Amino acid sequence: MKLQPIIYMTVALGLLNACQKKEAPSIESPAAVVEPTTVTKNKEADSIPMDARTAATARPNTVSFNGVIVSAPQSEATIAVTMGGIVRQADLVPGQFVQKGSIIATLENPEFITLQQNYLEALAQEEYLKQEYERQQTLADQKAASMKKFQEAKSEYMTMKSRLESTEAQLSLLGVNGVTLQKNGIQSLLEVRTPISGYIENVNVNRGKYIPAGEALCQVIDKSAPMLCLTTYEKDVNQIKEGENVEFRVNGLGDMIYKGKIMTVGQLVDPVNRSIKVYVRIIDSNPAFRPGMYVTAHLKN
Repeated sequence: MKLQPIIYMTVALGLLNACQKKEAPSIESPAAVVEPTTVTKNKEADSIPMDARTAATARPNTVSFNGVIVSAPQSEATIAVTMGGIVRQADLVPGQFVQKGSIIATLENPEFITLQQNYLEALAQEEYLKQEYERQQTLADQKAASMKKFQEAKSEYMTMKSRLESTEAQLSLLGVNGVTLQKNGIQSLLEVRTPISGYIENVNVNRGKYIPAGEALCQVIDKSAPMLCLTTYEKDVNQIKEGENVEFRVNGLGDMIYKGKIMTVGQLVDPVNRSIKVYVRIIDSNPAFRPGMYVTAHLKN
């Protein structure tokens, strides 16, 4: 049986030839494939002037602001009285619109009645004493009366005239006209009127409440001429000047852009955050504007 070693040898040679037929690994590595790079051209960047030597852009930085809508000081009125009293009528609702001169409340105070009485009495006495003074002056000029009586008449007349003017001034502070008082007589309730047209806010009255002198009853805000109070920082103050145009958006009113013009730039720098107030007159206003609404703005180049 000599065929078995021959078979083994044949198989070994076959395996050796198969190994030799395998390709040897290439010494050279294939070149790396480089994908082409797409360059996007920035049209806005091409439009910016550029220095040929330093490649620095000449476009200025835009000054931005944050702030709120405010009312001009003359567009707000705090309603208070110089004489206290008990509220008898006050049908005020926050947000209610009132016309200039409207009665917003009535107060009751016995001193108000006494003040009117003193005025009418002083008016009557002043008229009589004036006539007596003029009569004594004529007699003194004619040497028909003593200078003592003339001086007494003059003193009484001047005293009463001063009292009348003082009482009239007090009534004027309460909104009572002397001529109207003479015509219509004494009124029992003090009428509180609004000096401007606008919307009622910060109501502090109700029926039966005692309001002391000087305490505010409410506030009236005129929205017809709002303005912006913006905040900037001292690093940008040299770029801000009065009369420059401003564009702004109002929080809650969408992406609508409104225009304004700088009125004044504050002179006081906040010592904590180094900020400065800038006030802007609104050119195209909107009835939806309300004092306190947040805005973002920037200078329009």
